[in-house]
Amino acid sequence: MAMMAAAATTAFAQDALVKEAKKLYSSGNLAEAAEKLKPALTSAETADKAAAWNLMNDIQYKIYTDEYQKLLLHQPTDTMKAVKGYLEGFKAANECDKYAQQPNEKGKVKNPYRKGNANRYLNERHIMHNMGAMCYQNHDMKGAIKAWEAYIETGASPLYEETKMAPDTLIADVAYNTAYLSYLEKDYATALEYAEKAYDFPDSKKENCLDLILYAMKDKSANHADSLVYLARLKEAHKALPERELYFNLLQDYYVRANDTEALMAWAKEEAQMNPNNKMAWALLGEAEMNGENWDAAIEHFKKAADIDPSWVPVVFNIGICYNSKAIVLNDQLTDKKTMRISNENAEKVKDVLRDAQKYLEKTKELDPKFEQARWPYPLYRIYYTLGMKDKMTELEAIDPSLKDI
Repeated sequence: MAMMAAAATTAFAQDALVKEAKKLYSSGNLAEAAEKLKPALTSAETADKAAAWNLMNDIQYKIYTDEYQKLLLHQPTDTMKAVKGYLEGFKAANECDKYAQQPNEKGKVKNPYRKGNANRYLNERHIMHNMGAMCYQNHDMKGAIKAWEAYIETGASPLYEETKMAPDTLIADVAYNTAYLSYLEKDYATALEYAEKAYDFPDSKKENCLDLILYAMKDKSANHADSLVYLARLKEAHKALPERELYFNLLQDYYVRANDTEALMAWAKEEAQMNPNNKMAWALLGEAEMNGENWDAAIEHFKKAADIDPSWVPVVFNIGICYNSKAIVLNDQLTDKKTMRISNENAEKVKDVLRDAQKYLEKTKELDPKFEQARWPYPLYRIYYTLGMKDKMTELEAIDPSLKDI
């Protein structure tokens, strides 16, 4: 009996909270009403959970409408308060619906709240879109994000199951804009969440959404595990859209930043095999071999890139530099270590390689006469000196007077 009395007392206390909250709501003390009501919402002793949650719905909705009225009257408005009230009211309406949909003792469902709450939030939902646009125009990015979040989050609900709804033609763009602004605000988790949502809508711009997803994943990565997840998604995107340069560039950036030459080489080889016309893949292979001082392999890869794009200055220049470096190595190999002299025959072999270097550096000069993309004057000048081409040296000195000091 004592236990039953205690339970009855607890239940009475919870129902009393609901009544007190209702009085506070009626008198306009909305924040106090919401706080008073909270314990009853989670207590198992509250007699009518649906009614309690619906009261919270009414309280939060009134918080929203009070602020919105200020906006209509051109009075100072707390936009964030309005948006929060709308969204919290919607969440409370859904909780109310969950309890109201439970069958009664006769196995029947009688839900007196659904239709009214569905109309309430659907009829006002466009206001969230408008508030977001207004905040954006006023450079209030956080306000715009929150308002558009509310618009998106209130777009689907069991509340609407019995309501005829027109197709939402805005939601894909709103989700993308929310993601984009969140990214600019460096809130990468929110950016990723809404970019994924935007991507899933049938009428979204898939490539734009995927770009944003990848950027958000990249910047959100906090550890090696995150990086691997990003890499997998990036590879998937690149495989689906191999012609999109952005994904190749992001992959290149990933491997370069990882400072893993072996992985970079393996990936570049894979890219070159998959698409032999990918000049960047051949150039990357050339750079990797060049960094390893494998001059013949580097030259071979750079030449394939140059075959695809003969006017690509850095690649043409690198071929010349690789030939020049190869000549230096060959000269060292063919020099007698005792006398430190090289035979005329061997010297000619070195000069043949230098002439190859000369050809590509002169091509660089032709493509980049003001040496804005590659610093070709000095190595070409040294080749002219070694080959005894004094007239050519004089020509270069006129182009770059600093060569006279060498």
